[in-house]
Amino acid sequence: MKYLLFTLVLLNVGSLTNQLYSQNRISAADLEEIKAVEDTLGLLSYAFVNDSLEENRFLAVRAFIPKLVGALKKPGSFSYPFEQLNSVSIQYPADSTFRIFTWQLYVDKDNYRYYGAIQMNSEELQLFPLVDRSFELEADLENIALSADRWYGTVYYNLHTVNYSGQTYHLLFGFDGYEFFRKRKVVDVLRFVEGKPVFGAPVFVKQENDGSFTEKSRLLLEYSAAASVRLNYDPALDLLMFDHLTMVGGEYGEGPVQIPDGTYEAYRLNNGKWEHVEKVFHQILDEAPRPSPVLNGRKGKDLIGNGGKG
Repeated sequence: MKYLLFTLVLLNVGSLTNQLYSQNRISAADLEEIKAVEDTLGLLSYAFVNDSLEENRFLAVRAFIPKLVGALKKPGSFSYPFEQLNSVSIQYPADSTFRIFTWQLYVDKDNYRYYGAIQMNSEELQLFPLVDRSFELEADLENIALSADRWYGTVYYNLHTVNYSGQTYHLLFGFDGYEFFRKRKVVDVLRFVEGKPVFGAPVFVKQENDGSFTEKSRLLLEYSAAASVRLNYDPALDLLMFDHLTMVGGEYGEGPVQIPDGTYEAYRLNNGKWEHVEKVFHQILDEAPRPSPVLNGRKGKDLIGNGGKG
């Protein structure tokens, strides 16, 4: 009898091999509908990343959005992992209070568009669409707060939560294809203010050469597309670590670009803020200690094209 009961339980939850992130389970009927939609979503997500025709990529992403929203409207959908969406990053905080979907649309060699949504872990669907406005946010980008409808679009490859003195915020590590010769990596700060997402907060502190202190609301590294740059939270060192970049002349007519020089900077958490560390190691390493692939532990190359390395 115990064996029979155990077998029935396995059959009931076998398709949800990941941890359930919500106390509200999906009904059998809704689960079958979501699984059927996921097959279509998987094909569309592959198309908007890989199709050779710009028109087809746009059509795929336009069809993808309403189908994803329709699946998320099913009660208990937060517990469904959408494992077939290999072209979409889904990041969760440790407490699973929300999850954030992000993905990239390749427009042309110097133009990318980003899409995303934040789904809250709630009985009724609470969804915040993220509207990429990065193309109009060049001025003072590291010092402004942004709303969900005025978002600096990236594909997030990691999320790290900070709790301090009763306050919570989340560091979002993202990749921006930006343009043909230059790429960007970003650390944004996500807070929920009166229940709504706000991006950017002055939590990054750096002492300048004159002794004064400056604060940034997000970090941005712009570097040569020919370089591999690390920007991620290192749990072993408890540091937000990144390559120190130096300016060099471009080799292909692109003008000056930044590349790693073999040393590493960092930010260390202190009283809820991240204080700049000018040099992590006093010796030069051949390669930074890189974390495991991200995108929820999925195997294979991600949208960054490097197996998910931060």
